[in-house]
Amino acid sequence: MAGDEAIREIIDRETRAWDTKDVPLLLSVFHPDMVWAWPNSYTSVDPVEWHLGLGKFDAARWGALYDDLFRRRTLLHNRRDTVRIEISAQGDGALAVVDIDTLWREDATGVDDHWLGRTCKLYALVGGEWKMTAQTGALRY
Repeated sequence: MAGDEAIREIIDRETRAWDTKDVPLLLSVFHPDMVWAWPNSYTSVDPVEWHLGLGKFDAARWGALYDDLFRRRTLLHNRRDTVRIEISAQGDGALAVVDIDTLWREDATGVDDHWLGRTCKLYALVGGEWKMTAQTGALRY
């Protein structure tokens, strides 16, 4: 599979995981050294305002958090648009810019949680398989 196609596949796999609330499928996209930085708000473009809410990837810990999120919330919609993919000249690194519009409703309270903005996903080719190594939380530019 060509680089762009392989990155589209992993983006689509991640989207399917959110759509179907499939924790093992979601965890399959992450590199063991994955780190996910989250801005304090959708307009916090300065990284000095970001935080590491999940820490380094840990399948058991992250899986439990996602399982809890999926059990407590209803997914109203999950729209994602891949804006750009770039593969490194060496063919071993990639970035993808993905616009997300994901709307959850908390089942117990009826409160909506809207994830809306642009993300930057970074990937490394490891043992012939692309894995996400880092991602910024959604930002509105």
